[in-house]
Order: sequence, then C-alpha cells, then structure tokens
Amino acid sequence: MARSSATRLLSSIRYKTNTIALLIFDGGALSSSAGGRRALSTAARAKEEKEAWWKESMGRMRNIGISAHIDSGKTTLTERVLFYTGRIHEIHEVRGRDGVGAKMDSMDLEREKGITIQSAATYCTWSGYQINIIDTPGHVDFTIEVERALRVLDGAILVLCSVGGVQSQSITVDRQMRRYEVPRLAFINKLDRMGADPWKVLNQARSKLRPHSAAVQIPIGLEEEFQGLVDLVELKAYYFHGPNGEDVVASDIPSNIESLVAEKRRELIEVVSEVDDQLAETFLNDEPISSRDLKMAIRRATIARKFVPVYMGSAFKNKGVQPLLDGVLDYLPCPTEVENHALDQNNSEEKVLLSGTPAGPLVALAFKLEEGRFGQLTYLRIYEGVIKKGEYIININTGKKIKVPRLVRMHSDEMEDIQEAHAGQIVAVFGVDCASGDTFTDGSVRYTMTSMNVPEPVMSLAVSPVSKDSGGQFSKALNRFQKEDPTFRVGLDAESGQTIISGMGELHLDIYVERIRREYKVDAKVGKPRVNFRETVTQRAEFDYLHKKQSGGQGQYGRVCGYIEPLPMGSATKFEFDNMIIGQAVPSNFIPAIEKGFKEASNSGSLIGHPVENIRIVLTDGASHTVDSSELAFKLAAIYAFRQCYAAAKPVILEPVMLVELKVPTEFQGTVTGDINKRKGMIVGNDQDGDDTVIAAHVPLNNMFGYSTSLRSMTQGKGEFTMEYLEHAAVSQDVQTQLVNTYKASKGSE
Repeated sequence: MARSSATRLLSSIRYKTNTIALLIFDGGALSSSAGGRRALSTAARAKEEKEAWWKESMGRMRNIGISAHIDSGKTTLTERVLFYTGRIHEIHEVRGRDGVGAKMDSMDLEREKGITIQSAATYCTWSGYQINIIDTPGHVDFTIEVERALRVLDGAILVLCSVGGVQSQSITVDRQMRRYEVPRLAFINKLDRMGADPWKVLNQARSKLRPHSAAVQIPIGLEEEFQGLVDLVELKAYYFHGPNGEDVVASDIPSNIESLVAEKRRELIEVVSEVDDQLAETFLNDEPISSRDLKMAIRRATIARKFVPVYMGSAFKNKGVQPLLDGVLDYLPCPTEVENHALDQNNSEEKVLLSGTPAGPLVALAFKLEEGRFGQLTYLRIYEGVIKKGEYIININTGKKIKVPRLVRMHSDEMEDIQEAHAGQIVAVFGVDCASGDTFTDGSVRYTMTSMNVPEPVMSLAVSPVSKDSGGQFSKALNRFQKEDPTFRVGLDAESGQTIISGMGELHLDIYVERIRREYKVDAKVGKPRVNFRETVTQRAEFDYLHKKQSGGQGQYGRVCGYIEPLPMGSATKFEFDNMIIGQAVPSNFIPAIEKGFKEASNSGSLIGHPVENIRIVLTDGASHTVDSSELAFKLAAIYAFRQCYAAAKPVILEPVMLVELKVPTEFQGTVTGDINKRKGMIVGNDQDGDDTVIAAHVPLNNMFGYSTSLRSMTQGKGEFTMEYLEHAAVSQDVQTQLVNTYKASKGSE
C-alpha cells in the first residue's frame, strides 16, 4: 500500500513538473523544430503517466454485490466484511437483539423482522484495494432491489446455505446475474450448522445452476468440529483465532485430509482446464501447475463467466471471510475489465462500448432513489469520466441541465461528503430531480444506458387513510414509494374510487403499509388482497361499428371496420395496433384517435373489468364525414367497436400462477401434496433432501392466501415455502364462471 501511494505521489509530481516544462518551452521562442518535438514528447509522457495512474487506481477497485436466497447469511457476511476491513469496530447480529442490529440493516423494520428490505451500499479497503459493496434482500418480494444492484455491479458473491443448499431464490438470483452478465464467486455459508454438507450443495449448484464450478477450498471438520479451511490453490491450511476470528494463522495441511486435498485440487484443475485453454495445455502435457498458473487461469475463466470458484466458511462463527475477500481481489474483475455499452441517442441508439476510464466524457446511471432527510438521494454508478461537486450535468432522458449540489459516498445510512468521483465508483448525489434509470452526462455526448428489467406486480390492496386530515401525508408517502420502487404501483379504481396499491406479494405491500404508518404517522385501512387478473381473447372476431350522433350543431360520425385476434404465445408486446386501410377511407389524422380508443377500451374487459392483454387490433376499413367526423367521434367508435366484438372473440380470464417451492419433513409429504392438489396446483418436481422432501409446484396465486398458517399446522411448524411469480395462465371454466358471476353481482349491488 505504502509503495503504491509513493508511486502515485511521484507520478503526480512528475506530471506537474512536465506541465511546467511544457509551459516554459512554449513561452520561450521555439526556434527549432527539435524544441517543439521535445515539448510534444514531454506532453505525451505526462499524458502516459496520468493514464498509468488511472489504470493503477482502477485496477485496485472492485464493485461487488452480495445476493442469495432469504436467510442464507448475506447481511451477517457483510457485517464481518466491514469488521475485518476496519469500517466498523464491533460486530452486531442481524435481528438486533442487542438493540443495535447489523450495520447494513438501517431501517427499524429490517432489524425487527430480521430481513433486508432495501439494498444498502458501503465501501471498504482490503489489502490496498477499494471494494464497493451492495448488500441486497433475499426475499422474492423485493426482487427489484437485487435487479438494480446487479445492473450496476462488476462482480457478485452468491451465498448458499450449506444445509438448505440451492433454493428457489438462489436460482432466481443466479438468473439475474446471468441476465446482466455478472462474474461471480459462490460462498457456501453456515458450515458450523447441524447437517452441513458443502459437497451436496456443490453438486446441486452444478445441476441446478449449471455453471462450471469447483471448490477452491475444503473445510477442516464440519458442524461443531469446523475448525478452518485448506486453500487448494496455495495448498495451505488456515485457522481463525481471536475473539472475532480476526487472526488468520496459516499452517501445514493436516495429514488426515491430505488425500482429499489432492483429489479436490485435481478436480479443480480439471474443471478449470475445460474452460481455459492455457491451463488445459499445461494439464494435458503433464507439466507441473504452479499456484500462480492456477490462480491466473481461475481469474481468466471467472471474468469470462465460464467458471464459478466456490469458497466455504461460516460468517456467524467468523471463519472463512478473509480468504473470501482475497478471492474478490484475485478473481473478480476491476471496472476496466468489464464491457459496458451505452446507446448513442444521436446515432439511432447505436451500441457504444464505454472505455470505463476517467479520461472519457462523463456517463453515469441513476439506479436507485431514496427520499432522505435532506431531499431526494440518487445513487449513481459512474461508467466513464469524472463527476465534481458544483459542476453541471445533463439528464439525457429529460434534457435538463442540473448542478451537483452535494456529492457523497454511502456507508449504509451514513454519508461522507466528497468533492469528486471518477469512473468505476458508486456514489450518491442530493437535490437532483430524476427517475430511476436516468442517464447523466457532461453534455459532450448523448448516451443512455440500457434499462433494467422490471417485473409486473401480481397483487393489489385497497388502502385509505383512517383520518381524512392525513390525506396529504398519505399521498406524499405513496408518491415517494412509487418513485423509489418501480415494482410498487399506485392506481385509482374508477368504479369504487378507492386507492389501489400493487406490488410483488403480501410481504411487499405489508411493509409499505407499515412504512406509511411509521414514517408518515398515517394509519391506513387495508382492504382484502386482490389478485391482478388479466383478460385475453382466444380467437379472431370481426368488428364493423358506425358511431353516429346528431343533436343540433355539429354531430359525431365515425365508422371503423376490422378484426381483433390473439397475439402469438411469447409475444414481446401485450397490445398491437395495425392500420391496414388502403386509401383515405379514414383520414390519417384520425388514426391515432382510433388507436387511443382501442387502448382505452382494452383497459377494462367485459368479463370482470380487468385489463385485456395479448391482443392485436387490425383496422381494415372505415368511413368519415366531411363535417361531423372528429377525433372524439372516432375514439368513441373504437371503444364501442371493441365492446361489440369482444364476446365473439371468446375471451378468457388469466390469473397469476406462482412457482412454489416447499421443504417439508418426508412424513408430511402426503398431506402437503394433497393440499397443493386441493389448491389446484400442479406438482412439477419432487426431490429428496436427507429427511426432507422438496416439492416444486405451480399454484394459482388466488389459492395461496394464508398458506403459511396452513403449512405450519400441517407440518407441526417444520415446513417452509417460498414462492415467486411464474406467468399469467387461463383459469378453468368453473373458476371463470364464478369470477364473472361475482363481478356481475358486485356491479348489480352498486
């Protein structure tokens, strides 16, 4: 560290002296071309030295996320990382029994429930490297937090529980990492627990996640006898001493596991050889493979996303965290080793490869918003260039020019003011009005970063403030949460006038209702949870509708002809409108009004009043009147035409179907399976895991309310389950009849 600081200082001094030399040459008469060449070479050398300084600085930076299934130990692991890197001086546990709680769970709700709700950013230093870390939630209801963290990170740690293994959310997180092409390490946690089996977890990872993966460590003992780890690359044993495991002691490999070490090291070399040509050549030629060769090969394969090194340990018992940090430095990429692309808005959204260095123009992405004590806090990932406090930046999405009033680095909910930040860093700015996903530049380029994947909400609740006086605070809370969380939507039920909030599940909506109560002091009445049904059509139906109205003065006249049909399965859009009219039967200026009418009509199907999806509307003919035709007339014609032909298109109701994963003791398997069948679920997988049975099923969300209580009573409290949204699928005929009758009855009683 000292050497690198000295190098930087020296190069900085050199750079300054070279600049002065250049000015002197420039001021004196450059009488000869030799003097000019000398000045140019000095400038070039200065530029090279400056670039070398940037490269060294960027090479010593890592941006990582910690993700996993709920309760695998992410926040506990982050707490240990902060302790060993000196960012915090005491370790606190997640549930906050000591009244403090983990550093990264800064919300009271997080500490009470023992879960992470919002992703939190921090930074620390390890062996002279700066590591920016984002700790993400594990619960599927907060999946957007994981989504946007992985969107901006260069590497990640996938935490797996040595007892639970690869669970449903582990698979979801792995899919998100693949979507954003994030290289990763795996960390098998909780080796101190009863039933810990890292080799079972490694085999599950290979079969369910399908990456090339192999252990780079093996444990010395398991469960209560877990003492330390053997590094298969360096061939050393490590033990963790001291009250908090801070003293890492290296020693020789215990003789009783030497054969296992040799076997697992050979397995590691074989797996890496499959994906790295250089190591494969050495391996096939039977040449000795040094620790350095193996380390370089693992790094190349990990950055290329062809291999996942698997680390082991117990974060709770303070074992294995420091070697994992070394692994982050050794195997995960620095910002310049990852390819990031922007879309050039001046050149029809052509993909542009960003250099990732501070030398280029500023390109930064706002990936997360938070309403702080001092106004809106916007988290930025800087992909290129430098951002400085007090300078102006341009929001490419809105075109607004904004001054940066305050620039900070985050440490959970604490902030450290800084004057500038450069490419590769994750910082936050205050007082900048923008939306999640906006791109900022210095104005010299018009680049935007690609957007994030935002899943559709699957559940809704009707909410209203208990006291009419608190309406203002209630609206303020909903507006803030909607801005912060793209999966949280607020709407108004046109018929009942109720405020409807939609989200990713019961817990998601419960948390927001609780936050309204705590943060805004507004008590809210909550209606029954409602499932977000959809409607669609199953066959083609023709329409021919004339809207004609005469009532003195200008009348209304518009005729539309065509057909509606279902879109093919897996279509990227949910609504398509095609104008196939030849000639001017309907003047072209009325076509947008017709499209608007059909869109409006599809917001509420006639079966149960829910939005209609996956439809294509084709306009083939029509008629207009020189005086009486207007945009309103054609919009109304489209609305009535849709309603007229909708029944003929054999509409069906679609309901959200969830992927449910249950883990229950085998003795209760029959009862639980029978209950799933009663709930109209379809069992798609059944595995044995020790004394437990793991069941995967597709179950309609409408039949899953209150399931946690039922499962507890069926399994004497020993069963657990997770569920996530899978797809919208057509309901059975009897359910459709029941839903339609309920809807008609509610309409009739109004």
